Amino acid sequence: MGSPSDSPTISRPLLDRTLPPPPAASAAKKLSLLPLVFLIYFEVAGGPYGEEPTVGAAGPLLAILGFLVFPFIWSIPEALVTAELATAFPGNGGYVIWAHRAFGPFWGSLMGSWKFLSGVINLASYPVLCMDYLKLVIPIFSSGAPRYIAIFVFTLVLSFLNYTGLTIVGYTAVSLGVASLLPFAVLSVIAIPKIDPARWISFGEKGVAKDWTLFFNTLFWNLNFWDNASTLAGEVEEPQRTFPKALFSAGLLTCLGYLIPLMAATGAIPLDQKDWVDGYFAEVAEIIAGKWLKIWIEIGAVLSVGGLYEAQLSSCAYQLLGMANLAILPRSFGARSVWFSTPWVGILISTLIALAVSYMNFTDIISSVNFLYSLGMLLEFASFLWLRRKLPTIKRPFKVPIGMMGLVIMCLVPSGFLIYVMTVAPIAACVLSALLTLLGIMWYFFMKLCRSRMWFQFCSADEKWDCEDSE
Repeated sequence: MGSPSDSPTISRPLLDRTLPPPPAASAAKKLSLLPLVFLIYFEVAGGPYGEEPTVGAAGPLLAILGFLVFPFIWSIPEALVTAELATAFPGNGGYVIWAHRAFGPFWGSLMGSWKFLSGVINLASYPVLCMDYLKLVIPIFSSGAPRYIAIFVFTLVLSFLNYTGLTIVGYTAVSLGVASLLPFAVLSVIAIPKIDPARWISFGEKGVAKDWTLFFNTLFWNLNFWDNASTLAGEVEEPQRTFPKALFSAGLLTCLGYLIPLMAATGAIPLDQKDWVDGYFAEVAEIIAGKWLKIWIEIGAVLSVGGLYEAQLSSCAYQLLGMANLAILPRSFGARSVWFSTPWVGILISTLIALAVSYMNFTDIISSVNFLYSLGMLLEFASFLWLRRKLPTIKRPFKVPIGMMGLVIMCLVPSGFLIYVMTVAPIAACVLSALLTLLGIMWYFFMKLCRSRMWFQFCSADEKWDCEDSE
């Protein structure tokens, strides 16, 4: 594995010592607890939208148990790792910093490639998903020029909102979170008199085979990405105290946001498994309360997609800024706006890639993104364990309260699931993931050549945060 000496301009990792916050970041208002809770919430969930296939794949009982048990298998370990490392190394870049500190710049760069590619292509799916919901209310967005123009405008408007400041984005996430969850709260209340608890213990309709791949993939992608907000750690007010509280609160909100509507819907109507696909909650709302609630949930879905886009774009943009601070990327990638102190280059690059990918048929690409995300998470768990061994005395404001053997077991369980996700990926996804990984490796050595030839300016440890440019 790489070591800090792999980079000719960095004699030791940039985060070896406590650094003052960057001047541009200091001038901007920091993220407080509530906006961070909802940014994490949108990184992970964004509402019950998308959990319906678990019922179609395995029946109500296993769907409910899945959202009860899976957080302990996957979500809690990922959140605990994030809480410890984000408070020990509270800089922009998150998991890139952790891999860089654990194994050196090569692995930090590769982590950055895996996570950025997975994040920015996921970002591209949100405008498409938004149009899929909007076309149910406004059919003109189903296809053709109106659909493409709407995707373009949706992307640019939300990217500009992101440019105006992380605090604005954070409080926008709070508003969107409340607005998108409110119709499900109404649905759950109206459903109470109609609930038959016997429906909750159904394993599904007779003769309907279990689709375990769909079941586990749906659980996985509705309960992951807890680490994404770590790339914003440098923008958070008192991150050592705020991050653990935000992760706990977002975890509680996410679990309740999934379980309560799921139990209300499965308990209130007879089971027809073939109907339980993405978007079925809107049909359930019409059955239980009428068309008005169906339309409200569809509007809530559009608002939720907006929150998902904002949270994911923030994570991608600040990751690039953190990679520039670590000299993994040229320091121009960390340029901040003089008006809003936001990483405008990171926002621009992420938006352009998202626009390009959003007009493509990217089913196989999304599968590849999931594969890349799994690779990144395996490296993240390895970094966590190695940093515990390598730097046992470093200050950890939040520390997972178990010994090394317990930590290994804690990380092995979700790692086994990651390996399962990778083994069931289609061949095309494996090949494309291998090509993107090769591209990431080539990028690292190209950046190394750029440093040696001085083709671009890079941050150095001696420059600290002064390397940040402004617009």
